[in-house]
Amino acid sequence: LKNIHIVDDQRDLLGDVRIKDELITEVGANLSTENEEIIDFSGKNYYLLPAFTDLHVHFRDPGLTHKEDVNTGSHAAIHGGYTAVNLMPNTKPTCSSMEIVKDVERRVEEIGLIYANQTLSMTKNLEGKDIEHLKALKKGEILFVTDDGKGVQDDHLMEEIFNICKEKDITIMCHAEDSRYSATDMRIAENNMTFRDIKLCEKTNGNIHFCHVSTKEAIDAIAAAQAKGVRVSCEVTPHHLSATGDEVNHYRVNPPFREKEDIDALVKAIQDGVVCAIATDHAPHTAEDKRNGSPGMVGLEVAFPLCYTKLVKGGFISLQKLVQLMSTNPSEMMKLNKGEIKPGKLADLVIADLDNPFIINAEEFQSKGRNTPFNGRKVFGKIVHTISRGRVY
Repeated sequence: LKNIHIVDDQRDLLGDVRIKDELITEVGANLSTENEEIIDFSGKNYYLLPAFTDLHVHFRDPGLTHKEDVNTGSHAAIHGGYTAVNLMPNTKPTCSSMEIVKDVERRVEEIGLIYANQTLSMTKNLEGKDIEHLKALKKGEILFVTDDGKGVQDDHLMEEIFNICKEKDITIMCHAEDSRYSATDMRIAENNMTFRDIKLCEKTNGNIHFCHVSTKEAIDAIAAAQAKGVRVSCEVTPHHLSATGDEVNHYRVNPPFREKEDIDALVKAIQDGVVCAIATDHAPHTAEDKRNGSPGMVGLEVAFPLCYTKLVKGGFISLQKLVQLMSTNPSEMMKLNKGEIKPGKLADLVIADLDNPFIINAEEFQSKGRNTPFNGRKVFGKIVHTISRGRVY
């Protein structure tokens, strides 16, 4: 790849990148070439970035494949610049066994477009009761456990989960929601569970990652815990950064769209290094499911444009910082050899047009889901090509 603007968390230069097989082998200016395929970007002002890694994705497979499956999900990921995803366990059957974990990962690998890590449920079938399958895990057998979509309501059970995961070197991914308040006050629901899980993490010296943090109070509590040395990390979503509830007519997601003061707090937490990752919570639904109240929106194909437009064009962070949040940090959390543009790393890259605005068009999505409140929004940051393991798409 010649004459392209190369940006990762460490470098920002106009130059060349040599790829052999699946790996980056050389990065620099005016690299000599001989008997190689050359893609020259002279005059196009395109940017080369590390491909993105998403810590929070629903492919709905197995069992809910009318909404999404591993094939359409893989194509949606590539279309949005993602080459690695971390899949949630709320499928049918629930991903409560290593057999299902391995089956999903194998089927994604056979498609060959992206890498997928399948998470395991904290409680069997997300019922908040049985954790025997966690006790049976070998140390290092799995990276993440989560009951995404609901919190574990029983305090004593959650403390036991912290202790098991500490022993087995597993990170807990928490959907912070106190179900006692879900029907009446989703702010209290998120805040209560966030406060509780921080306390349990501190008590057990565990390790927790909070998903889709959306309130000022929750992000402030996470920042305070980090300052005390508690092992707490968190992600925010593109949609919670990009609109208030009023601006999208209270489109239903969980947690819900919040207020401007919440968005301001999330942006400040990004600037301060409290937030380690931006994750989409890609949640495809049919039109009928949305009409019937299912919460969630597709995110893989709109994430980078929304974040680039809000955060970089908006003057809040640099492009290098956005790369850290969408690629470098989440790739490191998933223990992947990607996320930077340097020799020895996988050739997982994104070519983006950052100069020309475009309109989000849900009909162009590769996902089965068309459910987004941002259809028709003008944004910057169009993905021109995604390169996965050295193959250009």
